[in-house]
Amino acid sequence: MMDAFLPALVRRIDALSRAIGRASALLLPVMMLVVVANVVMRYGFGIGMIEFEELQWHINAIVVMGCLAYAYRDDAHVRVDVLHARFSERGRAVIEIVGGAVLLLPFVIGIAYFAWDNFAYSFAIGERSPMPSGLPARYVIKFVLFAGFVLLGLQGIAAIGRGILTLAGRPLADTQPRELP
Repeated sequence: MMDAFLPALVRRIDALSRAIGRASALLLPVMMLVVVANVVMRYGFGIGMIEFEELQWHINAIVVMGCLAYAYRDDAHVRVDVLHARFSERGRAVIEIVGGAVLLLPFVIGIAYFAWDNFAYSFAIGERSPMPSGLPARYVIKFVLFAGFVLLGLQGIAAIGRGILTLAGRPLADTQPRELP
């Protein structure tokens, strides 16, 4: 089973995280344009538009939630573990397995559970911005929160799988952190 299934699963999750992360990152220039337009309109012309403010928040949420798993995949996240670099490859694999199973997955499952409830309620009532000119369908961005944590959980499963493969003496060739574009 481990010979074919686990490496294929890890690679598929990695590919999904990378695709969603890169697509989400493409929204950064759009977000910057919205921010600049909002600032110019507000301070240059005295016209405040709540739609632009909410749009920049929503785009930011999509970028952050879409890139969480991508950053974890490429080991581009902040590590608190100051000893990590000193451990052997097998030691790092044990840390990934234990940390993923004991810390990351329970946290992600809990957040995703409550995020789903939040989305479902928002969808059921057709929630929109409380501002009269605000964006409609607030439940969409609440779904993005849920989906981002699900993707992070999947990437945690991939990291655990990668650690298991390393301990089994079958590390994936692409387990080294990759540079973000």
